[in-house]
Amino acid sequence: MMKTNDTQSVRKGEEQDIPRIEAFLEENIPDLPNGKLEVRQFGAGHSNLTYELRVKDWVAVLRRPPLGRVAPKAHDMEREFRILKALHPIFSLAPEPYVFDSGDCLGSPFFIMERRNGRVYDDVVPDDLRGIDRLGEKLSEEMVDRLVELHSVDYKKTDLVNMVKPEGFMERQVHGWIKRFEKAGTEDVVSGKRLKQWLADHIPNSRESAVIHYDYKFNNAMFDTQDPVKMTGLFDWEMTTVGDPLADLGAAMSYWIEPDDPYLLRTGLGKPPITVEEGFYTRDQFLAAYAEKSGRDLAEISVYLTFAYFKLAGIVQQIYYRYKQGQTNDERFAHMNVFVNQLIEHAEHTAGLT
Repeated sequence: MMKTNDTQSVRKGEEQDIPRIEAFLEENIPDLPNGKLEVRQFGAGHSNLTYELRVKDWVAVLRRPPLGRVAPKAHDMEREFRILKALHPIFSLAPEPYVFDSGDCLGSPFFIMERRNGRVYDDVVPDDLRGIDRLGEKLSEEMVDRLVELHSVDYKKTDLVNMVKPEGFMERQVHGWIKRFEKAGTEDVVSGKRLKQWLADHIPNSRESAVIHYDYKFNNAMFDTQDPVKMTGLFDWEMTTVGDPLADLGAAMSYWIEPDDPYLLRTGLGKPPITVEEGFYTRDQFLAAYAEKSGRDLAEISVYLTFAYFKLAGIVQQIYYRYKQGQTNDERFAHMNVFVNQLIEHAEHTAGLT
């Protein structure tokens, strides 16, 4: 799923039943080699649990929901599996899904998909690439181009048409994320009352619908080892749907951090992303390139970006809520309430409320 050295030993408390997985693979994977199953964990994610499965030279990825209670309609493994089934044949960056299990094997739904190898750019430019001329600009342009390409996919020719309801997308999104944020509330996080009212009063009137990834960022993309500015994979399709493409653009920009952004905005999910390095597009440059290549009008983009920061606050708050409830022991989540508060404050600033 990601670069070859991005796995680690399975975290304590997140181990899986290896004998059951072995039996499942033997029954469902044709031509599986005989041998011992080795399981390692991808350590970068903050939400779903993702594992590398290896039997001799056969390698794949298992993806399942986090442990403990999860938000309604969140972490829908069957839906993500069906999305990949629909997209993989016509959008090659989507990995091929192999098989889905509804919960009989591990007590929780999961699916298995192909394992891709390559470069994933997270927080720094690799040393061996620093001599490439205009590297940041070229990578930024590739991110724009592939987002425009995704938004041009004709979803009506895929099974997605039976899975989605594009009409009223932004209205459902705004009110849905307000409810999720409130349901995961904790005493150490602000209510965001003024921001929530502003969002409800400024719901954009979506002009078109497109396939949207909705978690589009560098560390969900993979690049070729020989051609380091060519994207070869895009992962984490959990939130993918058909909706307003500008909502996808806004979400992408909420992850596209600039060097002079507030400290907590830069570091809330760990180290600042690679976009803070010299030569990468600013958000304004990304938006201008997207507008030119897609032909879309971005007059209301500040509304979409405001919502994107609030949506990200809701996602992080759900993660923090699971930590507070003892459903995960991952210490990365211990102080995420501080980041949630910063995101609400930044969204208020983007909306012109401060």
